[in-house]
Amino acid sequence: MKNLLIKSKKLIGICTALCMIFCVVPEWHVSAEKLTTSAKACILIEAATGRILFEQNAQEKLPMASTTKIMTTLLTIESGDLDTEFQVDNQAIHVEGSSMGLQENDIVTKRALCYGMLLPSGNDAANASAVAVAGSIPEFAKLMNERAKEIGMTRTCFVTPSGLEGTGHGSSAYDMALLTREALQNDLFREICSQAQATVNFGNPPYARTLYNSNKLLRMYDGVIGVKTGFTDEAGRCLVSACERDNMILICVTLNDRDDWNDHMKLYDYGFSQIHPVELQVPEIEQELVGSTRKSIPLKIQDPVVIGAVGQDFTDITGKILLSPFAYAPVADGDMLGELEYYYQDRKICSVPLLADGSAEVSELPEQSWIEKFFAGFRNFLKSA
Repeated sequence: MKNLLIKSKKLIGICTALCMIFCVVPEWHVSAEKLTTSAKACILIEAATGRILFEQNAQEKLPMASTTKIMTTLLTIESGDLDTEFQVDNQAIHVEGSSMGLQENDIVTKRALCYGMLLPSGNDAANASAVAVAGSIPEFAKLMNERAKEIGMTRTCFVTPSGLEGTGHGSSAYDMALLTREALQNDLFREICSQAQATVNFGNPPYARTLYNSNKLLRMYDGVIGVKTGFTDEAGRCLVSACERDNMILICVTLNDRDDWNDHMKLYDYGFSQIHPVELQVPEIEQELVGSTRKSIPLKIQDPVVIGAVGQDFTDITGKILLSPFAYAPVADGDMLGELEYYYQDRKICSVPLLADGSAEVSELPEQSWIEKFFAGFRNFLKSA
């Protein structure tokens, strides 16, 4: 697929107005003007598009405590090699605050550390991950800030992997929403943060133990799929959560909020009253074929792409088709031949594979005449001479 994408940079077609299938708009019975929260800063966004549904002081840089571990976990997952066992750095795991229970010389995997960060919010797990990925905590902080820049987090500075205060360590509610939107696109991250409890193996020698998620919202509100709690004396109560309903996902961030559980539920009640599902259509796309019994083959996507739209405001949705000039036969039904990217106001929503809708056999070459065979043999003789 890498070669395909390189070839197709000059072959990007723009598909505008990828319209909706559903057209029933719910009544808007909640007013944003009447919403209040206890948070110093908060934001509610629709995850697919990143559209802001509600915000309060969302751009101010504030300490965000252990919600920092969203970035630490994402980088740990992206570093790969998640199931190789290794010994923890004994100095790194000696850290105050919440813990997954690591002890000196414990044998762990990066996967186990990800559970240790997202469920019991282990500061020991965050430090151990940082050293395992980057060699040291300061070097890992550099990776965190580089990734933050890629995501577009302009009011964020990471100093520690755990979220314990360091000079300058902080983010905005908006930036943390952007980070969470990015993290939830990673299937493993989403799987881990949505679990109320999980059994993992670590120790010396490793043995199974159960870790419990500190995010009570998973059990308090239907549809919640994560994400991360946080608390320090300086940051106060911090909470990042996500909730799914009718294939739509909302992300909520509150910083320094003494009533965060209730505020998140209230914001979700509001948010889901404002949006309705829109299924983006796929334009008719044909892939040209070479060496086949047919000239081209239609393309399809496997699963529909659904966004949460406000009213009829979905005309800013566009698409880009990434496709090679042609494909060689044979082609089997479901073969990946390209990609379709969806955008909302130049912000990428997602990328989905374009699959062959049917199959194409190799065309049989006509039998060569004796004179064609003679000249073909003569040309081969000259090449080898």
